[in-house]
Amino acid sequence: MGVRVLVIGSGAREHALLLAMAQDPSVTALGCAPGNAGTRALAERLGLGDVADPTEVAELARGWRADLVVIGPEVPLVAGAADAVRAIGIACFGPSAAAARIEGSKVFAKDVMSVAGVRTAPAEMVDDPARLDAVLDRFGPPYVVKDDRLAAGKGVVVSTDREVARTHAMTLLDAGHPALLESYLDGPEVSLFCLVDGRTVRPLLPAQDFKRVGDDDTGPNTGGMGAYAPLPWAGPDNGATLGNDIVNSIVEPVVTELDERGTPFRGLLYAGLALTAQGPAVVEFNCRFGDPETQAVLALLRSPLARLLYATANGQLAAEPPLEWAPGAAVVVVVAADGYPGTPRLGDVIIGSEAEGVLHAGTRMRDDGAVLSSGGRVLSVVGTGVDLAAARNDAYRRLAGIRLIGSHHRSDIALRAVKGLVTVPVTAG
Repeated sequence: MGVRVLVIGSGAREHALLLAMAQDPSVTALGCAPGNAGTRALAERLGLGDVADPTEVAELARGWRADLVVIGPEVPLVAGAADAVRAIGIACFGPSAAAARIEGSKVFAKDVMSVAGVRTAPAEMVDDPARLDAVLDRFGPPYVVKDDRLAAGKGVVVSTDREVARTHAMTLLDAGHPALLESYLDGPEVSLFCLVDGRTVRPLLPAQDFKRVGDDDTGPNTGGMGAYAPLPWAGPDNGATLGNDIVNSIVEPVVTELDERGTPFRGLLYAGLALTAQGPAVVEFNCRFGDPETQAVLALLRSPLARLLYATANGQLAAEPPLEWAPGAAVVVVVAADGYPGTPRLGDVIIGSEAEGVLHAGTRMRDDGAVLSSGGRVLSVVGTGVDLAAARNDAYRRLAGIRLIGSHHRSDIALRAVKGLVTVPVTAG
């Protein structure tokens, strides 16, 4: 059966999704809205005035005659775009607004985890500035302060400096946002993406991303500066057993709890975890593919992606065969614009963006065909190889061919893993 697939979004995540689905023989047409300068080589570019408007998304899907809509970013999902698409009879890969609260509200996520018996950091919501100092003192350093709502990966401050943490919390409170304070979870972080069709869960390869802007995890949090998969330090099977254990102890209980609340999750459930000495603990849940981990994970996927997403959207994931993966590893390095994660410099010409392995994010095409920067994270450069060291070398080799005035990137993506410096703490007891 031929499938017309419409992808909503404009980042490197969406570019990676389109690239993978272009290799699926069941796909007869690909569309992307609003897309970027790179996605236009793979998919029909469609206009979308407001990606966060569920009605606009649904009407675009109807007008384009989509068989499947894949919603990349969290904002339209939290706003209810998947509900609007399904309401007009079109299959949609993405959770309902009610289920997307697992990312849209950290307080909601904590409640779901508490009822499901899933391990996460103790936390307390503060909505009154008069209580802030007492709660900060109770948790102590390292301080973890989060925006309860969506913040594009930049709403979290982790610091041993009490004043830095307090300033962030006050900024949130002054803006009318509750601040969530929680205990710090020590240990290497893991991103595990799971396809979920309401009840059935299928994990993808575990990955690790790099949230801080600078080498050695310095500077402020960003939307993500790089990633790699799989995880050679997570066991002889590159983390496959770890992934299955996380599904059994964390993801499936949360999926069951959401289903029992009458809000079944259908789409991609992303568990961000810390591997502590007491075992895996949830740092956060996201309701969609993560960026930049998606670019690494999909570079290794050999199963037909559109077929998997279509089966997930239609509640038929259990009937799909086991996922197939290419051997080796993938590494992603993000090229960011000058000024990011603050106010980025825009409108500069990018040289080398058409090369193989280069996925576009914040780009647009000028009338004369030149590719210009149009966002903070501009490109994701993907390298693959027989092992993590080879994939890392491949990524940085490809990156050397890119020119963008003032751009910056981390030089240490996957370096500690290659050197064998990432270790899983011994589980207590």
